[in-house]
Amino acid sequence: MKIKFATTCFVIGMMLTPVVGYTADSDTDRSGPVTFVKDSVITTKIKTKLAAKTHLGSLKDIKVDTDKNGVVWLSGTAHSQTEADKAVSIAQETKGVVTVHNDIKIVEHH
Repeated sequence: MKIKFATTCFVIGMMLTPVVGYTADSDTDRSGPVTFVKDSVITTKIKTKLAAKTHLGSLKDIKVDTDKNGVVWLSGTAHSQTEADKAVSIAQETKGVVTVHNDIKIVEHH
């Protein structure tokens, strides 16, 4: 009975081994959990600062993405070049940001 149980456990273990090999993280852009936390912290800080500028209403329409190297991409829309420039300035002044790519489109608000 013990041999049959041991054999069954061995066979099940061998069948599960390939599954474990395929469960690796597919997000190759991130080098580890610390990088992910850093990226999300930078993104959150920028989004919070943009949201605080309620007098510049369109800043809430700006999307923020940060990669593992501290590079920030701003996209979305703003009502004026001044608002877009302010968003870039906010991102540049955020701790941990290395550079900012501005892909914000200006859409006049009527």
